[in-house]
Amino acid sequence: MVTVDKANIIRLSTHGKVFEILADAEKALELKSGKDVPITEILAVENVFTDSKKGTAASENVMESIFKTSDPLEVAKIIIEKGNIPLTKEHKAGIRDQKLRQIITYISRNAVDPKTHYPHPVDRVEAALKEANFSIDETKDIQKLVDDAIKAIRPILPIKFETIELGCKIPADVAAKSYAVINTFGKKISEDWQTDGSLMVVIEMPAGMEEDFHQKVNALCHGEVETKILKRS
Repeated sequence: MVTVDKANIIRLSTHGKVFEILADAEKALELKSGKDVPITEILAVENVFTDSKKGTAASENVMESIFKTSDPLEVAKIIIEKGNIPLTKEHKAGIRDQKLRQIITYISRNAVDPKTHYPHPVDRVEAALKEANFSIDETKDIQKLVDDAIKAIRPILPIKFETIELGCKIPADVAAKSYAVINTFGKKISEDWQTDGSLMVVIEMPAGMEEDFHQKVNALCHGEVETKILKRS
């Protein structure tokens, strides 16, 4: 449990009123992200305030009216879920770095060079973002950041979002095991079991994932696999 002098103020403004709790911001963020963290480990004191600096407690009647409960622990959970949690510089930097990795991975796996149809390697995408001086707002949704990043690097890096339909013939001895690989790469359009036990499948996937798919399926089949691009769109 965090001490009062080291606790952060987490604030929620709703129904024309302000509610505050004194809490460990890092653990509050963990709870907000879905981790199972006991609320008693997050709070410095098990109270809800209208002004924590003055020590003014929120009335039970007001909490019951707004939150449908007067239990301070339950109200605290709602404040964490819906309120403003202050972030340290280190935590903000960590979020920005995590989102940068997600952006780079998304573009590399889903986009290709329109001339070659080959995906852009991770380091090339990262270099383009640096050249474009792309900055990340840690409060923005990741999809919005991806859209912004794509706009920023288009003048630097030719990008096309392309899907392919890939035909694949998998040997009989590993056909059943192949589902675990196939299902992680895209949408299975068709499958046809052959008389010799081999499996013919057609998979739709982002073109940028083709190389990774080949590596995974070749490793599974020990190189004994046949693939062919049937369609690009």
